[in-house]
Amino acid sequence: MYYILALFTGVLITVMVTFNGGLTETHGLYSATVVIHAVGLAVVSSLLLYKRESPFIRVGKQPPPYLYLAGTVGLVTVLLTNFAFGNINVSAILALGLFGQSLSGIAVDQYGLFGMDKHPFNKRKLIGMSLMFVGVGVMVSSFGGQYAMLAAAASFGSGISIVTSRVLNARLAAHIGTRRGVFFTHVTGLVAAIPILLLFGRGEAGIHFNYVFSPSFYIYVGGLLGVVVIMMDNITAVRIPAFYLSLLLFVGQVSSGLAADFIIDRSLNPYNIAGVTLVALGLCVNVWLEKRK
Repeated sequence: MYYILALFTGVLITVMVTFNGGLTETHGLYSATVVIHAVGLAVVSSLLLYKRESPFIRVGKQPPPYLYLAGTVGLVTVLLTNFAFGNINVSAILALGLFGQSLSGIAVDQYGLFGMDKHPFNKRKLIGMSLMFVGVGVMVSSFGGQYAMLAAAASFGSGISIVTSRVLNARLAAHIGTRRGVFFTHVTGLVAAIPILLLFGRGEAGIHFNYVFSPSFYIYVGGLLGVVVIMMDNITAVRIPAFYLSLLLFVGQVSSGLAADFIIDRSLNPYNIAGVTLVALGLCVNVWLEKRK
């Protein structure tokens, strides 16, 4: 059940990335980031109000303060992913991000970072990891454009920040509850996003009072999907090893990412298809080795 939930989460992430990318193209990077966090905060606040729950409660053992930084780390993810959108295609963004997630997930499992359970790395999994690395290399080799490689680096970095934010969110939720954890994640993310907009977004539409909404209202749904994704991550992150959670998300994200590329560009990049196939093969090899063990 949790594996299916992780796959479905991957599909939702693809939809969210596409919507957020459309929002960035319409209003600018920093304005879009503020809107995404504001929508998410409004959604989770409404949910808390409906459940008649207060986000401010006393708990027996106070969670470590650094757990509340999940929203700030999540802000980094949004900025990096939104920057990459438009410079490389959706499936490449997701594949590179998930490769970053896989490597950072191994570190979390190996050393039990942030209080997570330890899952020692099996050296035989290097076979599958090598296939994944080649697959990512195939996709990167087809990139063109002025900011393509910078967008690729941003996508990879977003994968690292995703795992960090996911683990912090899960740990915070274990202390104060899922809905309260998501509330504070969006509060800290919004508090950090507003000064960034004021400092760097002077030329964007979101800085002015004549803010004009796009007729494509679906692009504003990314914040809502972000709340759903975080809640689903909080469920699966403590039940599935971080490495395998990242790979399950990969299957859901990149398969739907290829579909998104076809819908947006009306074409399929053969390098992306080959890269995705190699990464998926690497995943299958590692799962098979794990079952043998």
